[in-house]
Amino acid sequence: MEEKLRIDKYLWAIRLFKTRSLATDACKAGRIKLNGQNIKPSAIVKVGDVYQVSKGIEKKIIEVVELSYNRTDAKIAVTKYKDLTPVEETHAFKSVFHAPSLKRDRGTGRPTKKDRRETDELLDNFFEEED
Repeated sequence: MEEKLRIDKYLWAIRLFKTRSLATDACKAGRIKLNGQNIKPSAIVKVGDVYQVSKGIEKKIIEVVELSYNRTDAKIAVTKYKDLTPVEETHAFKSVFHAPSLKRDRGTGRPTKKDRRETDELLDNFFEEED
């Protein structure tokens, strides 16, 4: 008889969450969805299920390819699911990390009001979407 696999244990095993308790908390908070519905941490995982996982600003859509009962290394873990996340969302997530880093030289003091406006304008223009 095949053992039943809970969603919190599966998400931990495929390395989407660092600990099982974080996966459980995400389920309880409604950040894990199956067909648009919030699910409990004890929900049973089946091959072919498609889950929407929200983790901070990162949103993923995964399809279960194979069940994984134990946590394995990352190379094996990625073979247990198929990432269906649209490229636009993945790109939008990564672009946040490519934001210009704004550093001031040591000893220059606090920014003036003009400096602050220029900084805000630069950031606003960077994050606007291009059409």
